[in-house]
Amino acid sequence: MDLNAKIYVAGSRGLVGSAIVRRLKKLGYKNILEKTSKELDLRSQAGVELFFCNERPEYIFLASAKVGGILANNSLPAEFIYDNLMIETNIIHNAHKYKVSKLLFLGSSCIYPKYALQPLKEEYLLTGELEPTNEPYAIAKIAGIKLCQSYRRQYGDNFISVMPTNLYGINDNFNLDTSHVLPALMRKFHEAKLSGAPSVTVWGSGKPRREFLYVEDLADACCFLMQYYNDSEIVNIGTGIDITIAELAAMMADITCFTGEIVYDRTKPDGTPVKYLDISKLTKLGWYAQTPLRAGIEKTYQWFLRNSANLTFQQSHDLNI
Repeated sequence: MDLNAKIYVAGSRGLVGSAIVRRLKKLGYKNILEKTSKELDLRSQAGVELFFCNERPEYIFLASAKVGGILANNSLPAEFIYDNLMIETNIIHNAHKYKVSKLLFLGSSCIYPKYALQPLKEEYLLTGELEPTNEPYAIAKIAGIKLCQSYRRQYGDNFISVMPTNLYGINDNFNLDTSHVLPALMRKFHEAKLSGAPSVTVWGSGKPRREFLYVEDLADACCFLMQYYNDSEIVNIGTGIDITIAELAAMMADITCFTGEIVYDRTKPDGTPVKYLDISKLTKLGWYAQTPLRAGIEKTYQWFLRNSANLTFQQSHDLNI
């Protein structure tokens, strides 16, 4: 990308999009388009087409999505599939129609089958049943991948798709009803420390293994791939290192200085038993994550402490636009 190129970051107020904007600015890009959900509803076909007609972006990072943890996915399956399908369909189609030079679509590691071999390789896509708790979201993300591949195959559009592992960091969602496991645990342990609570309850058995990537590293990987990757096949983005939920909870307790008991509620679902990504394709291209998990959590917690007074924990989950 030329430093003067017009770049649209869809989802620039969310966890991923805001990190991509920060990374682009650090690299020297100044012509960055950002729109809030009030300014542009990406589910609106007419609204998105008008935006493309007026603005004519040259490059697109498609980071806008409706996202959430197990509770949100279980409670709002229709919204998760509809909103995500509409967002990606509108943007990808108009990127083709208005001749965007390149588009990067952000998927999710939940696209892979629940019981696929570990680590998860890109070729495992569509080789087995999905995890039921997030199937609608996963199906929408798989549709986005296939849209990119189909437009590339039929029209030659340079649309690429990347699959990040579980993310955390600045601008994360800390609403306990809709957040992912890491920010939810951070808030739980922080509030338990402040209140002097004797224990913190963690969903499930604590045995599932997960991989976590600091969102600033993801943003760096996305900018790297936008510059250097031009193939149709998806690319995993992660660290290649996993950890049990119990180990994560113990680390979170230590970082937040919570000294009480950690209790596991085994009546709640564990989700996929093990999930971490094979990142060999990405490392062969020359990219590696730079932030160790504990260091990333410490940075995120310091940001949380500085901004907790301004975080609206009770608001309903939005579209990360």
